[in-house]
Amino acid sequence: MHAKLRKALALARAGLDNGDPADATTDLLLFCHGFCAALSGHHRAEDGSLFPELLRARPDLAPVVEKLSQDHNMIEHLIGGLQKAVAESTDPEVAHSHLDGIEAVMETHFKYEEKQLGAVLDGMDADFDRTAIFGPIS
Repeated sequence: MHAKLRKALALARAGLDNGDPADATTDLLLFCHGFCAALSGHHRAEDGSLFPELLRARPDLAPVVEKLSQDHNMIEHLIGGLQKAVAESTDPEVAHSHLDGIEAVMETHFKYEEKQLGAVLDGMDADFDRTAIFGPIS
């Protein structure tokens, strides 16, 4: 999932860089919205499905899950800032600066999650709905 989200971010950046200046508003909304929807959907799925399931199996991971949920809230706040900026400006550099901030927090979050939960998730029973657990782009 994280690799797909990293790719979605790269595609959003490429779309901003290669978009038609005459369609700047449309391009900004399209590329940023697609990435934001994917990232938000992934985090909503984790918060609503994966984390409760994980805590049932491993209550000792509550501090890790709490930190990850806090990160999700921060990232959602940053996404809101990006969406507001895109609605107010057709300058791709404005979107890029917001994407830089999201990427920095996202990468720190992903690395922490992968380190803390990677082995645990690999060992979980694979009989679950991937979309419910990981989000719509899983």
